[in-house]
Amino acid sequence: MYIVQIASECAPVIKAGGLGDVVYGLSRELETREHCVEIILPKYDCMRYDHIWGLHDAYMNLWVPWYGAAIHCSVYCGWVHGRVCFFIEPHSQDNFFNRGCYYGCDDDNMRFAFFSKAALEFLLRSNKRPDVIHCHDWQTGLIPPLLFEIYKYHGMEYQRVCYTIHNFKHQGIAGADALRATGLNQEAYYFQYDKLRDNFNPFALNLMKGGIVYANAITTVSPNHAWEARSTDVGCGLGHTLHLHQDRFSGVLNGIDYDFWNPEIDRYIPCKYTKETFEDKAKNKKALRERLLLRDVDKPIVAYIGRLDNQKGVHLVHHAIYYALDRGAQFVLLGSATEPGINAHFQHEKRFLNDNPDVHLELGFNEELSHLIYAGADMIVVPSNYEPCGLTQMIGLKYGTVPIVRGVGGLVNTVFDRDYDENVPQEKRNGYVFYDTDYLAIESAMDRAIGLWHYYPDEFQKLAIQGMEYDYSWKNPGEEYVKIYDWIRHHW
Repeated sequence: MYIVQIASECAPVIKAGGLGDVVYGLSRELETREHCVEIILPKYDCMRYDHIWGLHDAYMNLWVPWYGAAIHCSVYCGWVHGRVCFFIEPHSQDNFFNRGCYYGCDDDNMRFAFFSKAALEFLLRSNKRPDVIHCHDWQTGLIPPLLFEIYKYHGMEYQRVCYTIHNFKHQGIAGADALRATGLNQEAYYFQYDKLRDNFNPFALNLMKGGIVYANAITTVSPNHAWEARSTDVGCGLGHTLHLHQDRFSGVLNGIDYDFWNPEIDRYIPCKYTKETFEDKAKNKKALRERLLLRDVDKPIVAYIGRLDNQKGVHLVHHAIYYALDRGAQFVLLGSATEPGINAHFQHEKRFLNDNPDVHLELGFNEELSHLIYAGADMIVVPSNYEPCGLTQMIGLKYGTVPIVRGVGGLVNTVFDRDYDENVPQEKRNGYVFYDTDYLAIESAMDRAIGLWHYYPDEFQKLAIQGMEYDYSWKNPGEEYVKIYDWIRHHW
């Protein structure tokens, strides 16, 4: 198959979050399955040009229709760690992608409406006719409507679209100007509830809803998150739309890159290890203590790695620090706060705990240190309020670091409680799960994990090794997406 990914990010050249990792990881997996994959991206002024090899002119005279006129664009091609990427650069006074940032501008909805239009115009004019166009999040939500309302009448009638939603929180709310600019024009038609009109604001368009309504297949990043988005407030107002289109909606768990997250080959840790040499993990624990000036005692290390914000259950992260210390464990935190108030709170905690030899709070993000924490810690807490997929717990499993997670989103699809998950055989269970958002819930799960480490060390090691046996690489998601691509090619 010939597949074109259209997205606002692709790691490591453009990365603001997990979306970039998915676009890169899935594309690479599809190529290993001998499919032809190309990626179309905006040409931001602030992207990592040092990760692009062989950047060259690909299509220098692309005129993109816009507001009844046209904007001149240049398209460049280069290789990002082996992936073929096309970068669209508009030459206009709007400076759509010369902002020194990827997102956060007042006109983001128009910036990415233009990108969606330009990507399709590039496919049309360069005679690229992929079997499947795979687009991602609200930034490319206009691609399915544009394809099926305009471009299919200009020679692209056989292209099919898979639309993946990574985060329902940001949906791309726009006005009628997005219709006029892109040539969709007919306000009365597109402002109907069953088209692009926002479910709660009759005077606004919802670009993500447009992607859902028009795409041949819609996915999100884990099976449980798909259920949550359709059935709870996690869908952020799109639950009814997803329900109407549920025959085309599914959840496919993201993968992680085992070339990068793998204790067998990790260049950032002092002692590599496998499940057969699990005892060598202890050498990384010793190295972690030396680096963070923790005392070398017979205690488990509990870790937290990730953003410090409300999505991640920051109140439970804070409580976990003190509960771990109270239960005879050490605690290591690596993360940066997204809000000034949360940052100030954890800066205070860092000063308060500074002389405690059993705790270290590293406020910020350090890629190298994150690898050492995964390799050196015994357990990792992931107490998220919501978590579409979650990578932390999957990385923890690979490193034999037992996850303690809240039962939401993709955490439910990847972590199976040692004591209570009756749907999974004992030898396949790999961590601890709690469900409520109060302190007692996380205490119960942490108490069971820390207790097992203290009183039944052989059983704890067995649990950690069972986690290492899981395969959360891109292999299974790649297979799932190929099935979806085949389905939309042959049933539409």
